[in-house]
Amino acid sequence: MSVSTAAVDQSICAPLPVLGADVTVPLVTGGDVTYAALDYAASAPALQRVWDDVAAYAPYYGSVHRGAGYLSQLSTDLFESSRVTVAEFLGCRADDQVVFTRSTTDSLNLLAAALPAGCEVFVFETEHHASLLPWRDARVTYLDAPHTPAQAVATLEEALAGRAPSPRSRPALVCVTGASNVTGELWPVKELAAAAHAHGARIVLDAAQLAPHHPVDIAELDVDWVAFSGHKLYAPFGSGVLAGRTDWLRDAEPYLAGGGASRKVARRADGGVDVEWHTTAARHEAGSPNVIGVYSIASACKALTEAGFDRLVAREQQLVSRVREGLADVPEVRVLSLFGDDAPRVGVISFVVEGWNSSHFAAALSAEYGIGVRDGLFCAHPLVRTLLGSEPQDPGECGAPEAAPGERSLNAIRVSFGAGTPDEHVERFLGAVRELVGKGARWTYRTEDGRCVPDRGAAQV
Repeated sequence: MSVSTAAVDQSICAPLPVLGADVTVPLVTGGDVTYAALDYAASAPALQRVWDDVAAYAPYYGSVHRGAGYLSQLSTDLFESSRVTVAEFLGCRADDQVVFTRSTTDSLNLLAAALPAGCEVFVFETEHHASLLPWRDARVTYLDAPHTPAQAVATLEEALAGRAPSPRSRPALVCVTGASNVTGELWPVKELAAAAHAHGARIVLDAAQLAPHHPVDIAELDVDWVAFSGHKLYAPFGSGVLAGRTDWLRDAEPYLAGGGASRKVARRADGGVDVEWHTTAARHEAGSPNVIGVYSIASACKALTEAGFDRLVAREQQLVSRVREGLADVPEVRVLSLFGDDAPRVGVISFVVEGWNSSHFAAALSAEYGIGVRDGLFCAHPLVRTLLGSEPQDPGECGAPEAAPGERSLNAIRVSFGAGTPDEHVERFLGAVRELVGKGARWTYRTEDGRCVPDRGAAQV
């Protein structure tokens, strides 16, 4: 991909301060320990800077685009200046538009609702469900998982070239992730964008896992749209972004109908209603805006930019190398990869442990070591099935028989980290993996409300 990792001699920064860094959790074996949050790919902890900025603004909270009072005017200015901050963070072109949504999923569903009639969509089976599933009303071509970045580009080119008849007379959209939420591997976004445009198609980048780890520049990558979520970018509060070209969004019916999206509403003589919709981003932002969520995204964008992405990337790559080296020292562990060991990646690593039920292993990491990771299929079922070569395990089946040595695991374990992860958490994780594989869990585990938890009614192992 065109996003390069930092040079080896790049200065390394300390972890950025995040909320929850001092939180302690109880261990099933007794006592408390500082929680090691290693599930950044699901939701990253909020930066302390973001929380402080929001707390400073909170007393001045007011309605947006709705009032003449001082607080309303202040909140409106904050909301719109946040739009400018996000546009700068993404390297938006002069005529691009930033639309605020609830999440990456919401952003891609908004774009799906705005597709022109007859639009064809091309998406790899390796996508997160947020970018795999929204295209229900379009003609969708699902592309097989490639095993190299070059194969990804060739696969897309072949699919686009096969459109018929008169492919350029029909709109087409390619949807691709920037960094896999399963393997962390970077995708060749710029090359895929060039292939899409060469065949008259547009491209949307799912940057949910990329934006927190690398700079994302819409103009440099030459993508048409970018979607990402605040809660993965160290900014909570349920907000997201869809940024990019305006024409499809301007020509589509509003994603939601209501106040804020309409410029003028009038009754007709026949009793009906005439509506004139906004042509700006407001067209798809009906309802009272989530000003705190939007401001938190802008604050996170500023914090990451000011910290220096090169320094953040350099430190994260050190952590990636340490985790991969540590897991490689445990013969029972197999790290999942699509593009191979040498592929550039962000701080997202999935693996299986021979002879272990993955849910059991993840539960033991939490209950016995205070380490939070994720187990399962990571809302990317087709990709994980491809990587494991197996059918998925039903959710919550932590009590299923453990895989025998040599058998394929039914789901996987994911460890993920980022700008707020201290070295100590990584070392504790690696030590816990070695200990669990060598000695086994000290407790038995069972399913409770779909979760794998210590069976406190059973005898300690």
